[in-house]
Amino acid sequence: MKKLFLSIALIIMFATVVFADEKQEALNFYNSYINAANSYSDTVTKMYSPNAKIIRQVVKPDGTTANAYTDTATYVTQMKIAQAGAKIRNYKNYYSNITVTPLGNRKYKISSLRQPTGETYKLKTYAIVQKQPNGKWLIIEELMQTKQQIFLRYAEKE
Repeated sequence: MKKLFLSIALIIMFATVVFADEKQEALNFYNSYINAANSYSDTVTKMYSPNAKIIRQVVKPDGTTANAYTDTATYVTQMKIAQAGAKIRNYKNYYSNITVTPLGNRKYKISSLRQPTGETYKLKTYAIVQKQPNGKWLIIEELMQTKQQIFLRYAEKE
């Protein structure tokens, strides 16, 4: 009986260590994403799964929201175009209140508040990241709030 109890205890301790390490890996990946985005690195475009779910949640002037969806390829193309203008303006995003929530199946939801350069407001954002069988981390879903009303043309129709 002692051996069974000891075996179960060791399995639980090992699982806890692995879980904690993977959670930290997810956070490290997210931090590298932030650094890549804020330094206008091309590597940021390789951090997304080819079939990631990309959501821009437009915050309207009255405070209501509308979701605009796009595919990864379109989003990456838009990102590359936007990077040129952002670099000239030295535009960056600053993230706070970062939390990591395990979802199972090597997936983690990383939520935070994003504050664009020169703004006083903060917007909600989250990324669901997943460790791939080859050990690489990828963003498989992303929601980022924006006050850019131009995205409304892509929003779901109510």
